[in-house]
Amino acid sequence: MAAQLLGEFTVPTASRYKVLEKIKKYIKKPRGFFHIVSLNPENLVIAHGNRTFRRIVKTAQMPIIDGIGVILAAQLLKIEAGERTPGVDLMNNLISLAGSMRLTVLLLGGKTNLALHLAQCYQRSYPKAKFIGMQGIKNIKRPKLFEDKEIFHIVRTTKPHIVFAAFGSPSQELWFYKHKRGFSGCVCMGVGGAFDYLSGSIQRPPALFRALGIEWLIRLMKQPWRLKRQLRLLIFMYFVIKQKVHETLELAKNK
Repeated sequence: MAAQLLGEFTVPTASRYKVLEKIKKYIKKPRGFFHIVSLNPENLVIAHGNRTFRRIVKTAQMPIIDGIGVILAAQLLKIEAGERTPGVDLMNNLISLAGSMRLTVLLLGGKTNLALHLAQCYQRSYPKAKFIGMQGIKNIKRPKLFEDKEIFHIVRTTKPHIVFAAFGSPSQELWFYKHKRGFSGCVCMGVGGAFDYLSGSIQRPPALFRALGIEWLIRLMKQPWRLKRQLRLLIFMYFVIKQKVHETLELAKNK
């Protein structure tokens, strides 16, 4: 059995091409709930201490490596890892796919009217596809019953192939999982702050910084309020080093 990150999480080994191929295959023959979940240090630390989120991460139909920290940890622990696939980039890939396959896409969340604005922009760029945007839920921590009902009325009437939710992690993943029956037949993906970057309301760091895997650092410099969230990176590093020490000692003991 392959080694696991933090002793419990399997690291995806697929390339981005294979990720997209699996998604296309599902769209052509949809069956059940298809959940794309981003694996990054923050999410793995949360999952390590949250039973429900842990189950979501472990059972996701398509886990993707979103953070450079996961790649570096896998290298340190000599765990095979696939290609890093940032959520924003995968969302872009899926939007293009929607255009070529004439799919229906539902965008939920983000700031007021942002999902609607983004959907309108995509509709102009990809006229053969169909894009619907709505805020849906104002406070994902305490969603109202009528908000959920309104969303699922749209889901039933428009039958989206892909649903993006920008509610922030882990709330967006927990919400998708809670309503997985209602999203049967849909590719569901939580995209955090991706709407801000894709709409241009917040400028994404240059490609060089993204390639180096330090996009998170640039975001932190521009948005200091992220510091509390980034503290989970230190916790992740502690867990990884602890695992490395344990495995090294076990190896020495068995020699």
